[in-house]
Amino acid sequence: MDLAEHLTGWAPEPVETTARIDVWPSGAFAALLDEPSPVRGAGDPLPPLWHGFHLLDHPAQADLGDDGHPSHGRFLPPLPDRRRMFAGGRLEVVAPLRVDDLVTRRSSLVSAIPKSGRSGAMVFVTVRHEYERGGVLAVVEEHDFAYRSQPAGVARGLPPTAPVGPEPAAGEPGPWQVRLDPDEAVLFRFSALTYNTHRIHYDHPYVTHVEGYPGLVVHGPLLALLLLELPRRFAPERRVTGFSYRLQRPAFAGAPVVAVGAPHGGDLTVGVPGQPPSASGTVTFA
Repeated sequence: MDLAEHLTGWAPEPVETTARIDVWPSGAFAALLDEPSPVRGAGDPLPPLWHGFHLLDHPAQADLGDDGHPSHGRFLPPLPDRRRMFAGGRLEVVAPLRVDDLVTRRSSLVSAIPKSGRSGAMVFVTVRHEYERGGVLAVVEEHDFAYRSQPAGVARGLPPTAPVGPEPAAGEPGPWQVRLDPDEAVLFRFSALTYNTHRIHYDHPYVTHVEGYPGLVVHGPLLALLLLELPRRFAPERRVTGFSYRLQRPAFAGAPVVAVGAPHGGDLTVGVPGQPPSASGTVTFA
C-alpha cells in the first residue's frame, strides 16, 4: 500500500498548551515504582521525562477510535486502519521544570516520512515539544512514532525472541540495575497517570485478536523512564542534560524488565532478562 498518498496536504499547525506544574503526578509515579517521591513541594525540580505527566491531552470519549486513540488528532496521520507504535525520542534539558512553574508547551510536526521494509509500509512521524517557563526555553523533547495501515486481526511481524538464558541480555551486567514487574495493574496505573487510552495496554482480547500481539504491551515511555531511573537513583549528583532512546522490541505484561547501566558510560538498556533489549538509550551529563 502506498501510504504517501494519504499524507498529501497533511500539514498540521503547531499548538500551545499552558498549565501549572503540581506535585501530585510525581508522587503517583513514584508510588507506582514503590519509591519515595523526589518531588515533594513548591520549587522541587522534576526528574527528566517526568514532565510527561503534565499538560496532558484529554479528548472526549466520543472522539476515540477503535484502538482507544482519538479518531482524529492534530499530529495523527490520516491513514486507513491506522495502528500506532511508539518508536523513541530525544530530550534536551536546559533547565529543570519545577513544581508551581507555569509552563507553556508548544508542539509541532517535525516530519512524516513514508518507508517500506520487511515489516511492510509505515509512516514515521516526529513531533517536537518545547517547554517554556516565563518565556524562557527549559526543555525540548521529540517523540518518534511509527504508523502502519493494518486491518483488524492481522498478526504483527514481531522480531524473534531469543531463548531465555542465565544472563540478562538487556546489557552487560553493571552496578546500576533497576527491576520492574509490569503486571496488569502497573500498566493500568501508568495508562491512567498519562491519560493514555491505547487499548494495547489494558484490553487483552483487543491486543491479541485485533493488533496481533501475544499479550498486553508495556508502554514505551515507561521503558524510557526506567532507563532514566538508573542515573536518578545511582548518580543523583550528576545532572542529566540530554537523553536519546530507541524502542527495539515490545515487552509484555507478566515478564520482569530490568534496566542496566554503568557509572562510567552513558549507554543504558532495558528488557526482559535472557532476551534482546526492548529499549536502549544514551544519557548525557552536565
